[in-house]
Amino acid sequence: MALKTTNPFTFIQQVRSETAKVTWPSRRETLISTVMVVAFAILAMVFFFAADQLMAFGIDLILGLGR
Repeated sequence: MALKTTNPFTFIQQVRSETAKVTWPSRRETLISTVMVVAFAILAMVFFFAADQLMAFGIDLILGLGR
């Protein structure tokens, strides 16, 4: 099987051609997506912190540690 090599100039042209086909998000869409990601990351952080604290409290009650 022969490896087909592409001229670097041709490759750059192909990349630019494909990039032109991409539908890029608007500034507003990017901002909304960023805010959503940050909000869900904070929500996950709070959930896992609460779950960790609850499990630590349960283990403390069961094992009687920390007395």
